[in-house]
Amino acid sequence: MTWQATALTLFPAMFPGTLGQSLAGRALERGIWSLDARDMREHGLGRHRVVDDTPFGGGAGMVMRPDVVAAALACIERAGRPLVYPTPRGRPLAQADIRRYAAGPGVVVLCGRYEGVDERVLEASGAEQVSIGDYILSGGEVAATVLLDACVRLLPGVMGSGESAVEESFADGLLEYPLYTKPAQWDGRDVPEVLLSGHHAAIARWRRAASETVTQARRPDLWAAYQARAGQDTPRTAGPRADADRLN
Repeated sequence: MTWQATALTLFPAMFPGTLGQSLAGRALERGIWSLDARDMREHGLGRHRVVDDTPFGGGAGMVMRPDVVAAALACIERAGRPLVYPTPRGRPLAQADIRRYAAGPGVVVLCGRYEGVDERVLEASGAEQVSIGDYILSGGEVAATVLLDACVRLLPGVMGSGESAVEESFADGLLEYPLYTKPAQWDGRDVPEVLLSGHHAAIARWRRAASETVTQARRPDLWAAYQARAGQDTPRTAGPRADADRLN
């Protein structure tokens, strides 16, 4: 069954963009997923296809009209697909959300522009408001690309190794352990000896401890949540020392 993605946008030419390359692009060619970029300006008002207006209460910028957005949404067959609206006012987009979206039939992403979308149409449509970070973009298209890329790579048959999705950052609430490849010595720096040992159990223990160390040092919010889930009251320092300069 093809996973269906629809992007509602004022700039359909921005798709597929990077989604047409690498893993996502090959999966798109193979029919693992589909992408339909719909131009909301087709539902704009009047000869000039107006899609926005000034905000009530005053203020800078323009706001996308609810009637225009609603008309565009009415032309979409959602068929159980969630409607997602990327916005700085949304809750942080998490890997758990990505797994949920990827496990379903697909997703519809509403790409805002200007100052954003009238709140009433977001409420009426039941849109999930999510944020990809605490910064401002020119529009929702880049955020939609981020969301779709994260979903597509989890679809069956997209990634070569099933272990890749299991061992990466956020899979179990921790950041991924540091990665190394050949040569074993570079610029006076050595690969940790345990990784060259061939001792799989020891390597697994080192990677787990390294994930804990990096998470504790770089993302105390994730570390606190991980500790709470584990039922541990006092954070502990993981085995290998986290050298920030070394691991960046």
